[in-house]
Order: sequence, then C-alpha cells, then structure tokens
Amino acid sequence: AQERPGDKQGCSNASTKAYLRLQWLWPLQGNLSCCCHTRPAFAEDAKVLCDASCMSALDAIEAVTTPSGLQYKDIVVGKGPKPLTGYQVVVNYVAMTEKGRIFENSLEKGPFDIRVNAGQVIPGLDEGLSSMNVGGVRRLYIPSKLAFPKSLKAAAGRPSVPANTPVVFDVQLLYIPGLDYDDE
Repeated sequence: AQERPGDKQGCSNASTKAYLRLQWLWPLQGNLSCCCHTRPAFAEDAKVLCDASCMSALDAIEAVTTPSGLQYKDIVVGKGPKPLTGYQVVVNYVAMTEKGRIFENSLEKGPFDIRVNAGQVIPGLDEGLSSMNVGGVRRLYIPSKLAFPKSLKAAAGRPSVPANTPVVFDVQLLYIPGLDYDDE
C-alpha cells in the first residue's frame, strides 16, 4: 500500500490504527493530520529484537531524552557493567527508518563488534550504547543530527536512508570481551 498524504477519503479504521502504532517509532514526529499511512514494512520472516508484544509494552515506557536529543526506551535493563569509552562491545541490532523499514539487521548476519565512542558508528548509536548495561535491550530514537551524515543507498532487500534523517535502532548489548561479571 502506498502512503496517501492528505487523502482522507477511503481511510479505514485499520489504516488509522496502523499509523497510530507507528508513533512508537518516532515520538518526536507528532504530525497526525493524515489518517492514511502504511504499516511498517517488516519482512514477515525478519528477525527482530522487539516483537509485537514488546512493541505493545513500549507504549507504557516513558522515553528518556538526553541533552543531545537522543531518545531511548529500555526494553530490558541489563544487570552487567556499562562500557567505558574505548571499550569493545558485542551487540545485536536492528536498524530501521522512522517508518519501520529495516535497513540493517545483525540478527541476520551475526553479532557486531563496536568500540564505544570511537567514531566507528553513528553518534546516536555510540551515545545510546555508552549508558547501557550488559544484557540490556534498548530502543534508540536517533534524531537526524546524530544519524547518517551521508545517505545509504538502497541495496537488494534494503531501503535507502537519506542523509540526515531520523532512524530507529533496537540494540542488545551482549557482552564486553575480556570483562567477566556475575549476571545474577
């Protein structure tokens, strides 16, 4: 289904409800003037960190807003340590456009190693990871200024991501290599 901005004729309750469900994706959005919108374009067999029941639970979680404008909701608060700047961490993530289209998914390829606050990833992901605890799962609402400065071109099975547009990441901090801790 195509989006039909401003077209209020032919809108169904289902399309309106689908759009309102998108609000969990981008709390800064706020423009509810059109009732016809598409559902997030999740592939039916896509692996995700936050399934339908998780997304329902997200509605009850208040977003934390950092001074930079990053917003996040902790889906699971980890019990392990927080990574210090320069520490290597191993994560799973699902990266989406603000409309919910997945453009990158480590669950399909395997966990990803990141050195925290070393500029290896977009600033919003660095910032979101730096305050997480090992074992945590978090949804990051990354504003355009902390996202991709250059566009990501479309590829097979991946939508394009225009430069300086908001994105959403679900991130799971699996472990910090070389750091032992009790997870009880």
